[in-house]
Amino acid sequence: MKKNILSNAIPIAPLLNEIGENESDTKVITYKKARLIRISVYAVAVAFCISLIAKVLISLINLVTNISFYGNLDLRFHSPAGNHLGLWVIIIPAIGGILVGLMALYGSKAIRGHGIPEAMEQILVNESNIKPSITFLKPISSAIAIGTGGPFGAEGPIIATGGALGSTLGQLFKITSNERKIILAAGATAGMSAIFGTPIAAVFLAIELLLFEFSPRAILPVALACITGAAGHHLLFESGPVFTMPELAIPSNTALGIYSFMGIVIGFMSIGITKIVYFIEDSFEKLPIHWMWWPAIGGLAVGIIGYFAPHTLGVGYDNITGVLSGTWSIRLIAMLCFFKFLSWAIALGSGTSGGTLAPLLTIGGAAGALIGSGILLVFPDSGITIPLAALIGMSAMFAGASRAYLTSIVFALEATMQSHALLPLLGACTAAYLVSFFLMENTIMTEKIARRGVFTPDSFEPDVLQKMSVGQVISEEGIVINDKSTVSEVRNWLGNNVTDDNYLILVDDQGAYAGTIQITAVYQDKLSPDTLLKQIVKQQPAYFISTKDSLRKALETMSKTGADVLPISSAGSNRSLVGVLSYKDIVKAYQIQMDADDNTHVKISLKRQRIKMPANGKELTDVSGK
Repeated sequence: MKKNILSNAIPIAPLLNEIGENESDTKVITYKKARLIRISVYAVAVAFCISLIAKVLISLINLVTNISFYGNLDLRFHSPAGNHLGLWVIIIPAIGGILVGLMALYGSKAIRGHGIPEAMEQILVNESNIKPSITFLKPISSAIAIGTGGPFGAEGPIIATGGALGSTLGQLFKITSNERKIILAAGATAGMSAIFGTPIAAVFLAIELLLFEFSPRAILPVALACITGAAGHHLLFESGPVFTMPELAIPSNTALGIYSFMGIVIGFMSIGITKIVYFIEDSFEKLPIHWMWWPAIGGLAVGIIGYFAPHTLGVGYDNITGVLSGTWSIRLIAMLCFFKFLSWAIALGSGTSGGTLAPLLTIGGAAGALIGSGILLVFPDSGITIPLAALIGMSAMFAGASRAYLTSIVFALEATMQSHALLPLLGACTAAYLVSFFLMENTIMTEKIARRGVFTPDSFEPDVLQKMSVGQVISEEGIVINDKSTVSEVRNWLGNNVTDDNYLILVDDQGAYAGTIQITAVYQDKLSPDTLLKQIVKQQPAYFISTKDSLRKALETMSKTGADVLPISSAGSNRSLVGVLSYKDIVKAYQIQMDADDNTHVKISLKRQRIKMPANGKELTDVSGK
């Protein structure tokens, strides 16, 4: 520490006050654990409710479908592809679009869109606050849109509904915005788990697309919610795999290489699909009519396409199962791939209420089956199979379009229960992710909110302040003055010495920390030259920060106490004052991290001139031949 020349100054303060550090930390940890239990209970309650809502949503979609295409009241699933309406089928999706447009206009505009991007935006910019009305407007509007032939799955709406329900509950109780984010993510992913029975994939979805963190306080409530949602799926729906397919054999190394190559092709396709979807959305923005009518226009296109390709209408989970079975004809798969994409892209771009997961799975699965069929035609002994090629395409398409890498792999495994598909999925999804990462700035999930200026995190790194200690950035220079020094003495000393500091560290006669004072405070006109420093220093609560404490703890202390700088003691038994910590030092931590990330160097050189080692009492040198 730097010392001054005042007669009463103490060069180094030998001791700092300790105030029960261990007891305080224990209380904080206990409090946080109690909060975690409370948030977990909320998450499970939301998951229980959203499981029931998921059943209601599926039944409502089935009801609207049966009324629209078959004219009967039935809650059981019947594919709209089997309708006999003829040309009248073109009008049905348009009517659904009109109803959705009216609900968006007079209810809430937030019901429009994918579901997941809207939840992401509320998390990132609105402290996870979603209007409570979305809880019932989103499922009703989605049931109308999908039930009248919209080419969407139920997972997008139920994710949005679960998020809205979690956010609503979070707004009713006294919790932090981060805790509300956790409950929102728990509700959203519990909805996905309730629809598909894929709790692990749902947890990964929360990490990659909603939470943007991996910590016990976030993962535990979300995991409990996803388990509850999965239990609801097995109770209210079925207990087997959502997408059944033939048993898969262990693929050969040649087949693994081909599947990975397929991932590259699907990755390029995912980029094209994303760009086309947003091109269509931009085209709707240019229409000279009110946005309320856009879903009707999109519905009209869906109806026209559905007249020629009936399998493109509705949820289409049965289409995924058909493609994975490996029994569908190439012509049928090709028609499904092209027309499903065209119908979905137009409908989604029109701003109706729908999702992206099921359509991407359908399009990717069909594309994978087509690519696999082409490879088998040219290389019949390649060892690949159509069902696994379809599964690869399905998962790689979602990985490339959304960059939800782990979610894509685990979802395919859980939804089909085919463990032998793990390595092919890993290779293909990695390839698709690489292509997407290097060639596409935003994903199908983030492009919309990125255009609004919302930055989406793309990495989950540990907190720099949490992993760095105070001792790594501490400033060892500081002015320590006895609190009985007068204003006049300090002014004289400052007039004869140059310092970059704007503060003084005060200690009493025993060397205990007595506070921090701004240098500008010494020059106040109203102060008498004989005024003691201890008379003008603000009383501050005692605290104990050592060189081994994390910068995060130090920053939290500065924030709570309002201190501009912190006196830092050594971590030893004497706890002497060894430096001060300012905001500039905390910024230095980020500079150290950036330098470490950018600094490239060789730790082991292969160009050594001499290597010495003992052998029979002698040294072997000159191994370089010199």
